[in-house]
Amino acid sequence: MSNIQVGLQIVLMFFVLVTLHEWGHFYFAKRAGILVREFAIGFGPKLFSYKKGETTYTLRILPIGGYVRMAGEDPEIVQANPGQTIGVRLKDEVVTHLFLDQLDQRSNVIQGEIESIDLERELYVRLIVEGEPVRFAVAEDAMMVARGKETQIAPWNRQFGGKSVGKRALSIFAGPAMNFILAFVLFLIVMMMNGMPTNVKLGKIEPGKPAAVAGLMPGDVVLEVNHTPIGKDQTQLSQLIKNSKDQPMLWIIERNKEQMQKTITPVDIEGTVRVGVELGFDKRSVTPVEAVAGAWDNTVFMTKNILLGFKQMIFGQFKMDDLGGPVRIVQISSDFAQAGLSSMISLTAFLSINLGIFNLLPIPALDGSRLLFLGIEAIRGRPVDPNRESMVHFIGFAMLMLLMIAVTYNDIVRLIQG
Repeated sequence: MSNIQVGLQIVLMFFVLVTLHEWGHFYFAKRAGILVREFAIGFGPKLFSYKKGETTYTLRILPIGGYVRMAGEDPEIVQANPGQTIGVRLKDEVVTHLFLDQLDQRSNVIQGEIESIDLERELYVRLIVEGEPVRFAVAEDAMMVARGKETQIAPWNRQFGGKSVGKRALSIFAGPAMNFILAFVLFLIVMMMNGMPTNVKLGKIEPGKPAAVAGLMPGDVVLEVNHTPIGKDQTQLSQLIKNSKDQPMLWIIERNKEQMQKTITPVDIEGTVRVGVELGFDKRSVTPVEAVAGAWDNTVFMTKNILLGFKQMIFGQFKMDDLGGPVRIVQISSDFAQAGLSSMISLTAFLSINLGIFNLLPIPALDGSRLLFLGIEAIRGRPVDPNRESMVHFIGFAMLMLLMIAVTYNDIVRLIQG
């Protein structure tokens, strides 16, 4: 496989992982009626963007994540305040546009000084027009125009904070949940591609080693070893070999639907007792029920192992070399891509579960931390001070960026040192 193909597979993998995670946030936020201002893949300067409906879809230069920007999560950038002169455009006696600058260049507008304004709850603006106060109703989807840019207003019932704790929690939890669903679907695809193992099957035979001397050939199916049925248990076969150093073993194999006996004597090869053969599986097609069960088992198995890894990391049973950043992930992904499509899909499923679990950790700036704040709000009956929560998330994000820089530096050093 060419480097270009490998690179494209890695880019596609990251794109799918991040996009599905953010789509989970986006979809359930929209279902809750929250105004989503931006759906972004990546961070930093924009590479590409387009607007559809209320949302701007953006691709940014740094492929290290993504975000869904919901109305009310951050202070609104464009504001109109009492004493400010603005222009308003009406349709059916309701304000559809509020112009904050370049008023002399606006047509079909009414200009006036703001006496009072509420664009969140009552949706009105009261202007002093030619010395007289005039009150105008404002449309829920009215646009504020400043510096050549239109920004849709966000009434309280369209803001993130204006929804119930349950709806907000669902819109946050949906991101990690999509990662688990994606992993299950990918494992399902792998099950359908690879089939169900039925017996241990021999792959590459090393020349001059015991297996080759005994006459074993690639494609032979191992039925029994020393009168012990093997089935699909590679671990059992490996253990029997390790326990039989310099001792003849009786293998019953099947070749071209014909059974035959072979005597093989394992030897020490570079410090390991082996016979010089690569083990694989003889397989059959899976039924839909088997595919679903296998995909579920793989998802649960991977989740348990990843949780165990996080437990070891939290309690200090790890070294810096155990952590990997983008460089190391790309290295590993390249190896899996070279191994074939099935291996690449399995790796994507594994990384998807990693992403889902990591985001659920109660670390500031991650989804788990936001869910924790929502839990506190549900218990207290009132939200935590938004400024304090924003500060916690900002500090957490900064710390995550420092950790990413550290592990990336460590990856580069490890790569240089081989």
